[in-house]
Amino acid sequence: MGEAIEQFFASLPARAPAVLRGPIRGRLQLDLTTENRTQHWFLAMAPGSIQVSREQLPADAVFTVSADLFEGLVTGREQGLAAVLRNEATFSGNVALFLVFRRFFPAPPGVRDPRETAREHVRRSG
Repeated sequence: MGEAIEQFFASLPARAPAVLRGPIRGRLQLDLTTENRTQHWFLAMAPGSIQVSREQLPADAVFTVSADLFEGLVTGREQGLAAVLRNEATFSGNVALFLVFRRFFPAPPGVRDPRETAREHVRRSG
């Protein structure tokens, strides 16, 4: 597994207070596949916190994706929902968990928040 993936999972607990602000609560299993091998990650999400483990526990939802594609997700080169819609990844269970979890993925390189772009435009025009 790539270093970017390891760093991504290690960063989740510190980033959770900023990302998990709503009333979401549940257990998400991520299955990362490489040829005939699957690595399991288990995420217990609650408002403001996330616990990450490598255990296989009962989950409310399962997201299955190749390790290569997941590396693209954690580096911003790929988009999670687009991968599911292209059938390159599968998702089953509580869809709200996936929709919240994808907020942890970075924006594609070079993408800017449109609100910040508008603020800069106002400053230059003002």
